[in-house]
Amino acid sequence: MQPVSLRAAPSEVAVDFLAGAGRIILLPLQALIAAPTLLFLAALTAMLLRHPDVAFYEIDRVALGLLVVGVVGQAVVLRQRLFVMERVTWPLMGLTVLALAGVIGQPFEHETWSLLASKLIVPLTLFHLAGLVFTEERQFRQFEMFALVVLAYLSFTAIAFLVGAHALIFPRFILDESLGIHIDRARGPLLQAVANGVSLNILGLLALHAYCRGSVRGVKIALLLASVPIAILATMTRAVWLSFGGSVVALIFFSRNRKMRLAYVGLALMAAAGLLVILSSSEFGGALNDRLEERGPVDFREAVYAGSWQMFLERPLTGWGFHQMPAELPRFVSEYNQKMIYPHNTYLELLAEHGVAGLLLYVWLMWEMGRLGRGAIPSGEKNGFLDRNFHRMWPILLAVYWVNAATVVMSYQFVNGLLFTMAGMLAAQRRRAEASASC
Repeated sequence: MQPVSLRAAPSEVAVDFLAGAGRIILLPLQALIAAPTLLFLAALTAMLLRHPDVAFYEIDRVALGLLVVGVVGQAVVLRQRLFVMERVTWPLMGLTVLALAGVIGQPFEHETWSLLASKLIVPLTLFHLAGLVFTEERQFRQFEMFALVVLAYLSFTAIAFLVGAHALIFPRFILDESLGIHIDRARGPLLQAVANGVSLNILGLLALHAYCRGSVRGVKIALLLASVPIAILATMTRAVWLSFGGSVVALIFFSRNRKMRLAYVGLALMAAAGLLVILSSSEFGGALNDRLEERGPVDFREAVYAGSWQMFLERPLTGWGFHQMPAELPRFVSEYNQKMIYPHNTYLELLAEHGVAGLLLYVWLMWEMGRLGRGAIPSGEKNGFLDRNFHRMWPILLAVYWVNAATVVMSYQFVNGLLFTMAGMLAAQRRRAEASASC
């Protein structure tokens, strides 16, 4: 009988070493796969806090890339279907193809590709990833808490700007006059007052939904809801005021739940109280009256809209190409001697840049987005985040987006990402309802 060797063969040692090294290398990937919800919320946070004009590397793109790797890895491990062609997908992909067709043949410009990502690639990506990430109530709850935290931050920042407490504003680039526009208004980290106001409005509606369904209670949520009207006023933007007032009125008239209707009336009263407080101050009241009576921006937009329409009439079918308006529009707006003019209207930009086909695709996209609110709800989710009341609120959330899209070009990736994330949740919920009905 031969003695047994206690020493492993060299080949076995090599295999063990490679296996250990492989496990170490795969640890980061395992960490990404294990926390897709946190990756998703981190990506949205990066999109909120990183404006394209801020020299802080491409942290938002890095976060989006890590999110894609994590979600794809999880789908492979769990053998999930990675990509589902939804009705929303078709017009969104059509707009992306139109934009790419006008960009690929041009010299590379960072601003052009950044806008393409913010307007189309990021929404398309987050719409489909949201359906894979947010599938359980625990994950919806994390998204809801994220919305409340962001709302508290944006409201606090807006009110701090309104009262002149600039030392409390973070990050500091919000106060940098060389970045973005609307330095005299509460513009937040998005560096644009309308984008900040749309975010406040949408997140405020989500906070109200959280309160009405009972997921949050107490003084904190009451103070948060009370701060939203003041933060909205601080944006000093008439389109934001109009959409906020319209959303509150719509909630009151279209709500079928008495408890929720009372909550909406309470929000309206808080908004009125906030307005009275602002008007009672000679400084703030005077600034508000000056803003209401200001005619210059209206005249400028009228000239820009007329010029944009003339651009469309010259090329109604083919359009001028993606992101060509800022350089071409000054030729059609002779009243203002500027080298670059932005259209300040999403719909006119689509007409001028992509012709009739672009606007039709966008109308189709928004029609399909609206239909998501009429989807079925699985029996186990009727009391969850995406309940029937959220479905009734969905058209109002979209209307806030549509109204403000008539005064700015919706190129803000956080706003787009937030909206298309919720759209992806609704699309996935409808698929779950159809699957459970077929069983």
